[in-house]
Amino acid sequence: MSKTIQVMEKGTHSPTLNTILMVEDVLKDAEEMITVAELKRRLPRKVMHQTLIQILDYLQESRKILIGTKGILWVDYVSPKLTKAIKNSTDYEDLPKIL
Repeated sequence: MSKTIQVMEKGTHSPTLNTILMVEDVLKDAEEMITVAELKRRLPRKVMHQTLIQILDYLQESRKILIGTKGILWVDYVSPKLTKAIKNSTDYEDLPKIL
C-alpha cells in the first residue's frame, strides 16, 4: 500500500486539486532538476511539507515526475504524434478543445 493511501486512511486531510495543479505547474516550468527546498521557494503560496510530500508521491506514482538523489524532474509530456493523430481523426471536431 502506498504512503499516500496510508496517510489518507489515518484521517488526515488530502491535498486539494488546486494545490496539486500549482505544484505541477511549477515543476513543468522548471527546465531542470530542482530540490524540494527550491520547489517550496518557487510555489506562489506556502504548502505544508507533509502535503507536498503526498503530492510528490502521487506525481511519482502517476509517472509525471522522477525523484532522484539530486532533486525532482518533470518527465510527463504530450506526444506530438498522439496530438497529430487526434487532430487528423474524423471526430476531432467533436472533441473538447483541450489539445
